[in-house]
Amino acid sequence: MNEFEECVARGGVALFPADTVYGLATNAESAEGVRRLYEIKGRPQDRPAAVMFFRLDDALGALPELGPRTREALERLLPGPVTLILPNPERRFPLACGPAPERLGLRVPDVPALAEVRTPVLQSSANPSGGADVRRLADVDPGIRARVDLEIDGGELPGTPSTVVDLTDYESGGVYSVLREGALDPEALRSLG
Repeated sequence: MNEFEECVARGGVALFPADTVYGLATNAESAEGVRRLYEIKGRPQDRPAAVMFFRLDDALGALPELGPRTREALERLLPGPVTLILPNPERRFPLACGPAPERLGLRVPDVPALAEVRTPVLQSSANPSGGADVRRLADVDPGIRARVDLEIDGGELPGTPSTVVDLTDYESGGVYSVLREGALDPEALRSLG
């Protein structure tokens, strides 16, 4: 188990490089870790966050109730710089869902250095709530850096956050919507029909 996984598995908060911007992560099942991450970031506790897996197979295995059309969409788009909003009828990962437990944000970044991490994490960008996204570790707010349990320097990142795509109605009618433009090449969405 690597240092990142050891940190988040015990409910620590890690500052790490994703494939877009620097992020904060903790164990998605740790109420104390999630509370600390939100506190460090200054984010209201009722705001949803995404659950991040570092391998697509782990994400698909954790959400067996996804229908075939939605699973195919995940296989086309992930790993990559996209956050997908999915139906969550089993109300999995409730700490990430905020007031809408029937919806779940999912992220599988393309970060080869973390590809062996098996612990699902709750993640958010490493900036004060509402602040600018960060592309270099040195630019992360000093107040955030002082309070995390682990920092990983991944060099300079692209700096554009993930594209957020709502797939909650995709299974039944192939309908999706882009909630936030971001780092995903718009051409990738054309494959969704």
